Amino acid sequence: MQHNLARARANAPGTRAWAVVKANAYGHGLEQALRGFAAADGMALVEVDYAVRLRELGWTGPVLLLEGWFDPADLDTMAQHRIGGAVHCFEQIAQLAAARPERAFDVHLKMNTGMNRLGFRPDQFHDAWQRLRAIPHVGEITLMTHFANADESHHPCLPVAEQIRRFEQGAAGLPGPRSLANSAGVFQMPKLADALASQWIRPGIMLYGGTPGGATAQEYGLLPAMTLESRLIGVQDIGAGEFVGYGSRFEAGGAMRIGAVACGYADGYPRHAPTGTPVLVDGVRTRTVGRVSMDMLMVDLTPVPQAGIGSRVVLWGQGLPVDEVATAAGTIGYELMCAVAPRVRLLADDGAVAPSI
Repeated sequence: MQHNLARARANAPGTRAWAVVKANAYGHGLEQALRGFAAADGMALVEVDYAVRLRELGWTGPVLLLEGWFDPADLDTMAQHRIGGAVHCFEQIAQLAAARPERAFDVHLKMNTGMNRLGFRPDQFHDAWQRLRAIPHVGEITLMTHFANADESHHPCLPVAEQIRRFEQGAAGLPGPRSLANSAGVFQMPKLADALASQWIRPGIMLYGGTPGGATAQEYGLLPAMTLESRLIGVQDIGAGEFVGYGSRFEAGGAMRIGAVACGYADGYPRHAPTGTPVLVDGVRTRTVGRVSMDMLMVDLTPVPQAGIGSRVVLWGQGLPVDEVATAAGTIGYELMCAVAPRVRLLADDGAVAPSI
C-alpha cells in the first residue's frame, strides 16, 4: 500500500492525495488502510459510518464523502467529526442551507462532464458555486469532476480531453482547489500535466495493486496489497470420462489428479469463474476445473504432482494478478477485492490475524 501510494505521488508531483478507502478499503480493511496510507493527505470514501470509524481509529486528517450525504441528518455527524462531502445537486444545497451544524465543513462541488452519474452540468456550475458560497457553514469549496474513460484517453465516445474542456468551461473564473484525476487519470498526468493540473488527486484501485486499465499493474509498477490464499483439503484421482462438481460441467479427458480447495463463492470467489481460471498451487500455475461451489473449488493438479493435503493455494495476489483472474471470470479486479467475505480471516503483513470490519 505504501509503495502504491508513492507511485501515485510520483505521477502527480506537487499534488495532495486522497486515498480512496470506500468499500472497507476495497475489501482490505480500514485498519490496514490507515497503516498503509498514513502518508496520504486525506481519506475519501462513501460511507458515513466508516468515515466516523476513521476518526475513532485515530485519523485526524481530512475525510471526504465522495457521494456526499444520503440523509440531511448526516450533516450534523459530518460537522461533528469534521467530514467533508461532495455536493452534486441543488437538493443538497437546499439541505445545507437549512441545516444548522455546530461548525463549518468543506465541500467538493462536483461537475458532470459527461459520465452522467452525479454532478451539475457545466452551465449550472457557477450558479451552484454561488449558492454554496452564500451559506455561512460552508468552508472551502473544491471543484471536482470524475473521468469516465481515463484508462483510454482517446476514447471515441468521451475522450479525457473533452471532459477536461467541459470542466474548464464550466469552472472558468471560479476560485478554489481542483480535484480531477482518479487512478487512471493519475497515470495520464505525465503526458497531460498542464491539462490535468490540480491540487488533489483521488487514487483508488491503484493503491491496492489493481490496474485501472490501459496497462497491467506490473507495467504501472504496482504491487498487490491483497493475496487471497487457501489450502488443499482433498485430493481425488479420476479417470477419463469422469465428471467434477455440480452440474458435471467438467469431464476428464484422461486420467488426472484433482484437488479440492477450501474457498468458494461464500468466501467471495466468483461462482461464474469458468474452468481454466488461473490459480497457483505450491507456487505452480494451474487451473480451476468444474463449477465453483459455496465452500470449495476444484483445481487440476497435473502440473504439480507433488501437491497434497495442506498445499498452499493462491487464488489471486502475490504471483497471480487479481486482474488476470478477473478477466478469466468476466469481471474486474475491483469486484473481486470488494467481494471477499467477512468469514475470510484477514492476516496482517506480519502474519497476525487482524480484525475484520
